[in-house]
Amino acid sequence: MYCNAERCMKKRNRSSVIMHRKHSSYSKRVALKGSKWVLIAASGIGAMKIVSSQLEEANKSISNTLSMPYDLVNDRVNSAARAARTLSSKGRLYMDDILAKYRNTSGIAKDLPKPSEIIGTPPSEPTSPPANQTNKPQKIIKPKIEDQILAKDVSGASSSSEKPSKPLIDEKALKQAEEENKKLKNELTSAQAAVDDATNKSKEVNLVNEDLKQKITSLEAAANEATNKSEGIIQANEDLKEKIASLEEVSAKSTEVGKTNEELRNRINSLAAANEDLKEKIASLEEVSAKSTEVGKTNEELRSRINSLAADSQKTENELRKELLKLQESYKRELDRMRTENEQLKYLVKNSNLKTNTVKKSIIDMYAEVLDTLSDNDQSYNVQDHLPRIVVVGDQSSGKTSVLEMIVRARIFPRGHGEMMTRSPVQVTLGEGNRHTAQFNDEERVYDLSNEQELHELRCSVEKRMKKSLKEGETVSSEVIALTVKGPGLHRMVLVDLPGIISTETRGMAPNTKTVLTDMCNGFMRNPNAIILCVQDGSIDAERSNVTNLVQAHDPKGKRTIFVLTKVDMAEQNMANPTRVKKILEGKLFPMKALGYYAVVTGRGPQEDSIETIRAYEEDFFSRSKLFRSGAMRASQMSTNNLSLAVSDCFWKMVSDSIEQQADNFKAARYNLEAEWRNTFSGIREMDRNDLFEKAKDDILDDIAALHKLTPLEWETLLQENLWDMIHKKVVDEIYLGAAECVSSSHFNTKVDIALKDWTDDKLPQISITVGWETLFKQLEDIMTTKKTDREIGDLFQPLKANVLESVKAQHNWQTNAMKRLSVIQKNALEDTAVTNKMQWDNSISFMERILKERIDVATADLEHCIGPSWTERWTGWRSRSPLESQCVAAKNELEKLLIADEAHGKQLENDELTTVRRNLQTQGVDVPYEIISTVWQKLYKLTFLNRAITSAQQCRKAFYHRSIACNAVECNDVVLFWRATRMLEITSNALRLQIMNTEAQRLEQEVKQYLEDLSRDEENKKKLITGKRVELAEELRRVRSIQDRLDLFIRELNKEQES
Repeated sequence: MYCNAERCMKKRNRSSVIMHRKHSSYSKRVALKGSKWVLIAASGIGAMKIVSSQLEEANKSISNTLSMPYDLVNDRVNSAARAARTLSSKGRLYMDDILAKYRNTSGIAKDLPKPSEIIGTPPSEPTSPPANQTNKPQKIIKPKIEDQILAKDVSGASSSSEKPSKPLIDEKALKQAEEENKKLKNELTSAQAAVDDATNKSKEVNLVNEDLKQKITSLEAAANEATNKSEGIIQANEDLKEKIASLEEVSAKSTEVGKTNEELRNRINSLAAANEDLKEKIASLEEVSAKSTEVGKTNEELRSRINSLAADSQKTENELRKELLKLQESYKRELDRMRTENEQLKYLVKNSNLKTNTVKKSIIDMYAEVLDTLSDNDQSYNVQDHLPRIVVVGDQSSGKTSVLEMIVRARIFPRGHGEMMTRSPVQVTLGEGNRHTAQFNDEERVYDLSNEQELHELRCSVEKRMKKSLKEGETVSSEVIALTVKGPGLHRMVLVDLPGIISTETRGMAPNTKTVLTDMCNGFMRNPNAIILCVQDGSIDAERSNVTNLVQAHDPKGKRTIFVLTKVDMAEQNMANPTRVKKILEGKLFPMKALGYYAVVTGRGPQEDSIETIRAYEEDFFSRSKLFRSGAMRASQMSTNNLSLAVSDCFWKMVSDSIEQQADNFKAARYNLEAEWRNTFSGIREMDRNDLFEKAKDDILDDIAALHKLTPLEWETLLQENLWDMIHKKVVDEIYLGAAECVSSSHFNTKVDIALKDWTDDKLPQISITVGWETLFKQLEDIMTTKKTDREIGDLFQPLKANVLESVKAQHNWQTNAMKRLSVIQKNALEDTAVTNKMQWDNSISFMERILKERIDVATADLEHCIGPSWTERWTGWRSRSPLESQCVAAKNELEKLLIADEAHGKQLENDELTTVRRNLQTQGVDVPYEIISTVWQKLYKLTFLNRAITSAQQCRKAFYHRSIACNAVECNDVVLFWRATRMLEITSNALRLQIMNTEAQRLEQEVKQYLEDLSRDEENKKKLITGKRVELAEELRRVRSIQDRLDLFIRELNKEQES
């Protein structure tokens, strides 16, 4: 506005000068006066615009400031704004009239600007003036501009010769304009006064509003303070629950109704009333706090007492541990004494049982026990088993198993048609009994053979035992299955059913099945006192038989062979020449000889009949047989009953003739074995494998108990050493050396923290668990191997101990939840960077120096290995350097110059430096590849860095209180790193030690006991683990004594029976 008025003023001055030159001086003065009034009117209108904009700005500021409507102030401000707009409109109309009058005159006002160019179109809404413009209209026009114009007019009038003309404007109109202008000024003054009044009111309103805001803020603060105090009192005293609940309701209501002053006053009053109560409660709480401080002091005293009691308890625990060890030793000695007495009692009880149970046991049972003992007897000392037994041999599917079932009177064997069912020898001991039962010699269960369900279960059990005895890739087994069958009317004897002999090996059989079967039958028939029951299938041609030749080879005179022809019913139907059966039963067809020839019927083809049905069918067949009627068979040669009776008589005759000789053989064998023991193991107590196993078991358990004798300090020392051996490369080579190149301590700490955190989250807990596991078993192994053994034992138990150790290692797992706890304490230890006292600082530096010296030794040896022997070694040891070692020496000498020139050189060697070193070496006549230079640089830099690090560590001893005096860039934070590692080692070893002593050692002891218990029932493994000439000789002595004792008892009972 100010700029527009100034331009207009200049334009009016130029127009006035032109008019003075054309007209008279009067006309010029009138025009000048008119122009002056025009400018005055324009200035008034501009001022009114400024006033209007200020009013509008005041109105906006008042509306934005007040939070509640103030109708009175708003009406006055709006009326002042309307008045200002009205004045502005009137001033514009007056100005338009005046200028119209000027334009109607001839040529004077033509050059005057339009009203819109002077004042512009008034806005519909008042706008705020510029910030650099004031409300005074006088400053719009420059001072003394009228005098400048008049001076120009006078100078122009004196030189003009024109005549004056008539006045252009009526003086009355000018006067009216002046009066109107005065009115406008008065109205403008009153509007300005109204604006000032409105401004003052708005300021007062602002002040009132600010006061209200401050009061509201203070009231809200007071309410919050009262709420906090009330909550504290709720937690301290339960008696104030009701009052505090009311205060919470008041507080909730005060927050909701906090918009009005009346509600705030009521809230303040209620809070003030409650505040008095709160003060009283606070005073009581202060008393309680004073008492709590006294309790805290008491707690400190209690802690000190607890610590002293803990120390005393540790001493007491050590004393109790020593006493416990003494008690264990005494108990061990007492246990050994009781074990010795127990062995003696066992021997006495065994002998007493043998004497007292003779009446209860039948003679066949005694003989069966002798045979069972002999079946396990090895023949390394030529103690041959020549006791009588009945061996059933025959071709496959010849009916030998059926013959045995007819003698037993029960179908006790698994059956099949045209396939091999008997895959291992089955020894059946027959005896008299009230009930028809069967029982395996190694089982307590008794099967009722009259019950078809139990009979089926017996057959299944026999089949399972046969399959279990087979080794991988085998078709038959030589393991004997022992079975005892008792029943009314059964003849006493011992039979062995062997697998049938085959002519051809079919698919699915082992390649050597035929040979194994032949050898097995030869082994049983080789016994000179064995009765051979040769079974021949009568339904096939006699020339197809394989068994007769084998039997003839072992008993050519037929003194112990009984021939059995089966399936005679089918032979009678199929045979065209009846005399052929007669020749067989008379012993004229086969070249073999026998004590007797018998014909039996064991079934009706494929039908699965019971034994009673078959016996009835057999009797019926022989009663109407054509062969019998024709005289081809005698009555004594027919039926399984006659066969069973003949076999039993032959068996007992053989027993009577051979038992005395067998007893003498075992007596001689016993004498020889005892003499050999006296000569070979003089002064050593005789112990068999079971006795040695029990002694080894006690020895191993004593070794496990020795783990508990290790002190906590010994455990923690071992764990720290082993753990550091596992992690020292990670801590020193990767974390420490990787972060040591940092140029500031903050970068060093950041890099170290990141590396430690990743390592702790990923691998450190698992490494620690592995160290604890390995330390536990390493200590157990050391105890087992370094423990002094008796002269009688020597190294006899070492294979067993090694097997126990390996087996327990494979099955022992560290508790999984221990890893989580270990991870937490390791993180806390590695995150703690506060070295609290000088002792810890010095210990960390000592640890750092020791580790760095060890690494320096390793780095020095590595570098020396690269550069070859030194000058002294070459002269004294007559050694020389290889071309590669000479290159390494030259590269080392050149690289040392680089390190001397730049002590702060980094770990990596730049390409230009590599090129410079190689060129320098080439000038010396040595061509060294870049790879060798880089390798030598890495070794040399590592050694140099470690030497500087150990020097820095020595200087850091003085930097505990002032890290700023540290000579290295990391400000001795490398010492803090080693302190953190030391702290982690201590905490981890302590946690592992507690886990071992409290949990793992006990679990290990239970696992060892369980494994030894399982091993005690595994005879095969015991034979493998406890072996040697001494053991085998003691085992043979035990077996021979047992057999001799049983034979003597059997002979006595047999003699009594024969005498009676």
